[in-house]
Amino acid sequence: MINKIWAFFIIIGILYGFLTGNIDLINKEIINSAKTALDMFLTIFPIIVLWVGIMAIAKESGLLDKLAKMLSPLLTFLFPEIPKNHESFGFISSNIIVNIFGLGSAATPFGLKAMKSLQELNQKKDTASRSMITFLVMNTSGLSIVPTTVISLRMLHGSSNPTEVILPIILATTAATVFGLIMDRIVAKIKR
Repeated sequence: MINKIWAFFIIIGILYGFLTGNIDLINKEIINSAKTALDMFLTIFPIIVLWVGIMAIAKESGLLDKLAKMLSPLLTFLFPEIPKNHESFGFISSNIIVNIFGLGSAATPFGLKAMKSLQELNQKKDTASRSMITFLVMNTSGLSIVPTTVISLRMLHGSSNPTEVILPIILATTAATVFGLIMDRIVAKIKR
């Protein structure tokens, strides 16, 4: 659906450019946008590769498993419907840990595996389970301690201190996560 909306906007913009005689401006913007996108990719890609590599090392070394065990009491509280030692806890904790380091793209496979695992536990296959909704709330709120992508974008645009956003991002994402989980519990109790 989003693709159709963007395609509609692009077509309307190009048609408007033709009708107003600004086709040269459209051509310049297309070329400049391609250059900007390439510059952004070349700046962000090495940082993402670095952190994905660090996460791969953390997984191989067992650090992710240790962090998952540290998160286990919190996760069993947040997801009481999931049986203890179920594989979905590993996927959920890995997704949370990777998201904390600001690597949403690297967290996506863990999130998809977590949802697939939670769907296997789901009694009503056509409706999201309580655990699936809670996981979605946590994933969407995006708790982050090291906002890698934001720092990369600030570096790309010449920020004199690209890391100065870390504290505000920690505060904002923590507030979003806490508020989201509180609302999730309130709605769950109302629905019962």
